[in-house]
Amino acid sequence: MWNSDLLHSWARIIGGAVVLAGVISLVLAPLIGGSVFSSLWEIEPLSYIGAVLVIVGLAAIVLSYVGPRLLGLKAPEAEEESGGMEQWSQVTQQYFDLFHHDLGRPLRRILGRERESRAILQSSGVAIETPIKELLDEIEKQTPNFRLMMSNIQVLVQLEAPNTSVKLQALEPSEMVRRIVDRYFPIAAESQKEITWWSEPSEFGIVYSDGSAIEHIVANLVDNATRFTNTHIEIKLTKNPTHFFIRVWDDGPGIAPHYIQHIFDRGWTPEFTRGDEKSSSGLGLFIARSLARRYGGELTVESVTEPDPNHHTAFLLSLPSGEPE
Repeated sequence: MWNSDLLHSWARIIGGAVVLAGVISLVLAPLIGGSVFSSLWEIEPLSYIGAVLVIVGLAAIVLSYVGPRLLGLKAPEAEEESGGMEQWSQVTQQYFDLFHHDLGRPLRRILGRERESRAILQSSGVAIETPIKELLDEIEKQTPNFRLMMSNIQVLVQLEAPNTSVKLQALEPSEMVRRIVDRYFPIAAESQKEITWWSEPSEFGIVYSDGSAIEHIVANLVDNATRFTNTHIEIKLTKNPTHFFIRVWDDGPGIAPHYIQHIFDRGWTPEFTRGDEKSSSGLGLFIARSLARRYGGELTVESVTEPDPNHHTAFLLSLPSGEPE
């Protein structure tokens, strides 16, 4: 018979050690690459290994709490069902809050070193070799994706937590959209795509909602748009006396009608129906709509597919303007 105390302890120790190793790999990748390796090409594997280690370590920590339930074991801290679940949620959330915050620093350093290396190479006047350019482009593209992936995991834990309170704060949606556009502009530009945004009225003003939730929803929508658009993405902010709206439009090929009803399903991707390997987790849109509904809003989609010359996809987020606390 398994000792649940020992199982929990070892899982958390091993998970913490793996996460630490991953963080160290992410930090060292941009720092030692230039001095240890003759080519920048070797930096990429170390970065990816670090990211994988972080994910595996976090998974081990989470499984140390949910594993006993899956195996039919009783966790020592779960004397009561509701109390144990709440404690699991709180501890898991604390872990993800910590790692999400701490991973931001090495990610910023990696992206900073990438842009510094790109600027040095461009100013030198020497043609950048194709493998090095591909590496720099990949770092530029994958850094926001990794940040969004970690945010998705963090928000998913929040959504699963019982008795999570809804907190409203004064915020400016236009500033949040501007930050997201700045974040994804280099990714779009790399593929010769354009992102524009505007608000009506131009001085949009303040609303009362959850800033992190709104930013997370819009980031997921813009991330999808950058991957599927042909040439242009447009973000539009509007409002009425009770609600405000954020519309993310792209001129991509559109979503097939038989897929529309499933795109907000948890874990669903088009590859799932074809039996192919999934290109994403299928959590982004599920999380986005779940967050919108948690705050009294809704997330909807309209799409026109090729060969119609007006083909496009548009997601519309609507949320209450709220009242000051």
